[in-house]
Amino acid sequence: MLKLFRKVRKQLIAEKKFSNYLIYAIGEIFLVVIGILIALAIDNANDNRIKREKEQVYLKGLKEEFDISKIKLEELIKVNRKSYEAAQEIVLLMDKKSFPSEEKFSQLFATAFNYDIFFNPNNSLLNEMINSGSLKDISNDTLRIRLTNWISTIDDIANQEKMLGEERNNTVNIFRSEGYSIRTLLDNTGMSKEVGIPNNQNPVSNLGALESLAFENNILLFIITSQSTETEHYAPLMMSLNSILETINNELEQ
Repeated sequence: MLKLFRKVRKQLIAEKKFSNYLIYAIGEIFLVVIGILIALAIDNANDNRIKREKEQVYLKGLKEEFDISKIKLEELIKVNRKSYEAAQEIVLLMDKKSFPSEEKFSQLFATAFNYDIFFNPNNSLLNEMINSGSLKDISNDTLRIRLTNWISTIDDIANQEKMLGEERNNTVNIFRSEGYSIRTLLDNTGMSKEVGIPNNQNPVSNLGALESLAFENNILLFIITSQSTETEHYAPLMMSLNSILETINNELEQ
């Protein structure tokens, strides 16, 4: 009987040791799992921090680019408006049959048709991000879409500006082909002196152009295209630019 009791006691002690070992082993596994989870959390936190820092660098660069592009667009809108307003004044003179001085007409003509209207935004960083696939580093989905759309919008603007340039050239070519004098324009606007050409001693009057139907038709087409460029293209482009800048500013860390 005693032997049986001792045997049972040894068995219980053995079972107790195994139970303790099992608890210890489970505890060790739990600690290892916790350690792995903590390490992963730290790695993820570091990765997120690095991504956020990289994104902030991109956002600051994009803000600088779009700030400059906004200034360029504002100035371009002013130049375009000044051009078609000068063209409108020429048409009004044609309607009134009231010829201005040669110098006045030359100045209006130069203001209307001397300037190429071409928007050249600063897209160096944006193009680099798109080409390298770094646009994915922008976490704001709305901003990412707007930046992508910006490039395609610029292409549309370029097409419109090409049409406007053609209308400008058509008007100047009509003026030139009908026998009017570019030299007179240069003399009366001071451009002759700038390019080192003496004033013509026997100037040809250009005021007869104010009675040319072909000249008037081309000026009118130029005015329509210029105004369309402003209202249908530059104005929406400015709204898009402002939206992009607003979103960038909201994403930038203060």
